[in-house]
Amino acid sequence: MRTPRDINAKELVSLLEHLGYAVVRQTGSHISLYKSTGGGEHKITVPNHKPIKIGTLHGIANDVCRFNNIDIGAFYKRL
Repeated sequence: MRTPRDINAKELVSLLEHLGYAVVRQTGSHISLYKSTGGGEHKITVPNHKPIKIGTLHGIANDVCRFNNIDIGAFYKRL
């Protein structure tokens, strides 16, 4: 599945919160999120941009999907 081209930070952060991540802080134009599970802890930083660049979004999606054992196609469909 193609990486979506028009996703902004608010939409991505909303999906990550639905997956169990919590916003820890925002410094400038970057939003830091954190998730802790029995398998470990995961920290991710999302740039507060409209839209998020394709490569950046794909990198964040890969990292989140790998940690949460989610198919990347399913992740993109939820956006």
